[in-house]
Amino acid sequence: MTTERELLLDPARRLFGDYCTRQAIETAERGGWPEAVWTALEDSGLTLAATAEARGGPGCDLADAFSLLKVAGAYSLHAPLAETLLAEMLLSAAGLPPVEGPATIASTPAGAQVQLHRVNRQWRLSGVAHRVPWARHASSVVLTAMHEQKPATVVVRKPAVRHQAENFANEPRDTVDFGDAIVDEGDVAIERGMSPGEVHAFGALARACAISGALETILDSSVTYAQERIQFGKPIAKFQAIQQQAAVLAGEVAAASAAVQAAVEGLTEQASPFAIAVAKVRASEAAGIVSAIAHEIHGAMGFTKEHALHLSTRRVWSWREEFGDEREWAEWIGRHVATLGGEALWSVIAPIPAPFSK
Repeated sequence: MTTERELLLDPARRLFGDYCTRQAIETAERGGWPEAVWTALEDSGLTLAATAEARGGPGCDLADAFSLLKVAGAYSLHAPLAETLLAEMLLSAAGLPPVEGPATIASTPAGAQVQLHRVNRQWRLSGVAHRVPWARHASSVVLTAMHEQKPATVVVRKPAVRHQAENFANEPRDTVDFGDAIVDEGDVAIERGMSPGEVHAFGALARACAISGALETILDSSVTYAQERIQFGKPIAKFQAIQQQAAVLAGEVAAASAAVQAAVEGLTEQASPFAIAVAKVRASEAAGIVSAIAHEIHGAMGFTKEHALHLSTRRVWSWREEFGDEREWAEWIGRHVATLGGEALWSVIAPIPAPFSK
């Protein structure tokens, strides 16, 4: 890990430790806006982690920004940090200026595209985006719309939320109806920015990073509980059945972490869709296995709201479904490899690094 990354992550851990208390998370889950947490994030500059120096940010590389999201997942951060970073990535790619306040993105699946039209010298946006993270609290929604079969990056200020909903972790996932909304000229970039597929992939990597961080918290909680829980005169960690389950749990966490880390480190050169797909598949698969074993190790206590385990397990159950679940991304991997042909399979799985220049 680079020194620059530690300079970003160390203060983040301290901030999350101070503000992501169980009481604060449960209060925010009841529907309120986490004002104290968000103010601390903005004051610390963490909301600018994906912002280039030329755009007023610290100039961190994308690998550092996504590593931050893993730390946020470990602390069950209940705030739209990932969405704000992703929104800035879209804006930067399109050459649009940064936006203030919490932002989010709308990822629209194929066949449900939002349309951008030019009417009487005005830009108008029509269509509906479902399950937009934190839309009710966002100052802006950034998305890729279609204009005359060309992609366009669009910023919608103060989005109109038609229906409020939540995921299993009680994080806002709202329906936004653009309803022929008027969009300012300066908030539109035609044929500049990311494609819908790129937006979907980076969103998937953000969720994979968060899952990976939360899985490590689940592992720590399970190991601690097994060492402290006494049954038949000794810690349950001494029982072979628990040791076997804990070993499987640790292996799943390690595998997910390795896949996510490979995708994140690849961002320093060029994002690899294949690595991102593998990371999302592996993290999402591990989410189900790790959560099941962790609740078994914790026993009846682990199924109660009084224990903090659910703060992590409910999140990984939710995040595994967002920006494509493991089935969707596994199918993408299959199609990708089939297109390349059998002879290219090994080079995809184990790419040969470029030789050192003389």
